[in-house]
Amino acid sequence: MIGRKEIQTVLIYGYGVMGKGVSATFADAGFETIVKSSRASELSDLPNGVTAVSDLPKKAPDLVIEFVPEDAAIKQRVFAEIEDAYPDDEVIIATGTSGASLDDLGAKLKRPHLFTGIHYFMPADTTAVAEVMAGPGAPAEVVDAVADAVKRTGKEIVTLYKPIVGFLINRLQHIILHEAYYLVEEGVATPADIDMAARKMLAPRMCLNGLIEQKDTSGLEIHALAQSSIVPELHSIDTPNPLIQDMVARGEVGLSAGKGFYDWDGCDVDMVRKQSSARLRKLSKFLDEEVSDYAPGTKPKSRELKRSR
Repeated sequence: MIGRKEIQTVLIYGYGVMGKGVSATFADAGFETIVKSSRASELSDLPNGVTAVSDLPKKAPDLVIEFVPEDAAIKQRVFAEIEDAYPDDEVIIATGTSGASLDDLGAKLKRPHLFTGIHYFMPADTTAVAEVMAGPGAPAEVVDAVADAVKRTGKEIVTLYKPIVGFLINRLQHIILHEAYYLVEEGVATPADIDMAARKMLAPRMCLNGLIEQKDTSGLEIHALAQSSIVPELHSIDTPNPLIQDMVARGEVGLSAGKGFYDWDGCDVDMVRKQSSARLRKLSKFLDEEVSDYAPGTKPKSRELKRSR
């Protein structure tokens, strides 16, 4: 890395499902990979090349990624422990949160310029994409160093140089789902209608041309006119939709409970999830080949746009 040494040693703080998957990606890529867990002496399922410790090692790692519960106080105690253990070292701390504010999580840090976020998707060892985001005080060179390290594990990276709640992908996902839940709640469409439309129309377009490139391709004039008439009619996005909040309160949490938007009664939970992951891997492999197969003179270049004032 230009301006900063390349990350070689990674410590994973916490060894749940996510910690196990992420540690495997770093070890497989040749990083010195350490897992910090209170159960270190009991762990028998460590990926090849991963070492487990119950206390932070004396030698400072280059990067620490925490996967502790989504509780700000717990995460901040972990950050303080890491900073206190390595007061004279430039150890980058990355939180594994997917939805908490990095501004809030990093508020008590002594070295906020070394704070970042990494958002992995389940299953962490096989999904193709990860997101790397700057903490409130992290310069581009720190963000780039983390992004480079994660990229070397085989991931494609979404890099965000300003902290924003939810990263990029979850924000896009939630704004689509918010409208979908509203349409279900109002009786406009069924979950099956919405999923069919997503699978057959939205998803194929996005798979091949992305979200924004598709609008460039079809023409922005019609899109701008449609936006003017549709956007004012979309459901308000200032509060979570009560439909799903009430479902969760009733225990209707989806596949694992046998009931959500669909009836999963009698389904093999593990098999459904394994099948879903396997299909996603097959699709990702196909898209890697298909999307990269641009004919000469047809691949666009990205532009940085600023809104006119």
